[in-house]
Amino acid sequence: MSSTWREFMSWNKYTQVASRALRQALTETDRVAAEKRAAIGVRYQLWENGQGGEQKYVVPQAEPKSAGTPPV
Repeated sequence: MSSTWREFMSWNKYTQVASRALRQALTETDRVAAEKRAAIGVRYQLWENGQGGEQKYVVPQAEPKSAGTPPV
């Protein structure tokens, strides 16, 4: 009977639902920190002759804005 849930959802969907429920149960500060950790960046690297090249992000990440310096 424990495998009955597999008829309705995959393991990835189950973990997605469980993590969303956990994040919603957290306090506001902990929830914000968990959501920041959930954001991931996918990188790739081309290899030639056994040597790894430069790692590049699939979607470039936004540059962090520095606080205290006005834009020029």
